[in-house]
Amino acid sequence: MPGQIETRLAELGVQLPAAPAPAANYVPYVVVGNMVHVSGQIPMADGAFMIGKLGADATIEQGTAAARQCAIALLAQVKAACGGDLDRLEKVVKLTAFVNSTPDFGDQPKVVNGASDFLVEALGDKGRHARAAVSAASLPFGVAVEIDGVFLIK
Repeated sequence: MPGQIETRLAELGVQLPAAPAPAANYVPYVVVGNMVHVSGQIPMADGAFMIGKLGADATIEQGTAAARQCAIALLAQVKAACGGDLDRLEKVVKLTAFVNSTPDFGDQPKVVNGASDFLVEALGDKGRHARAAVSAASLPFGVAVEIDGVFLIK
């Protein structure tokens, strides 16, 4: 039976995917005490990477959609770290977001709002977090956004 958080996600039309496996020599998350540090997650939709460079061939709307997908993948990793019980999540502590963008693009915060807004919509006050939204000259596989996070669990 789904818990409160997964019930809320279902109300938003979101079903968490299986936690993505790492693509190289690292682990998807590390649990230290009551903190979960999740490795960078990249956006997937319909089995394909969400690619593009903001300020060139991707719009802010496409970037915010990609950031939202990263947040969904982050929650999938937290669920895995919590043994399948996402209701152990107490707080989203911090996100660090990298936006694949041109040197003159300055709306990284607007793009990353796709993740931040989703987490608050899904989790309420538990989803409010500190964050950084920075530009990256390129990202793996040409994705538009990559986000890592720190989460407090019980």
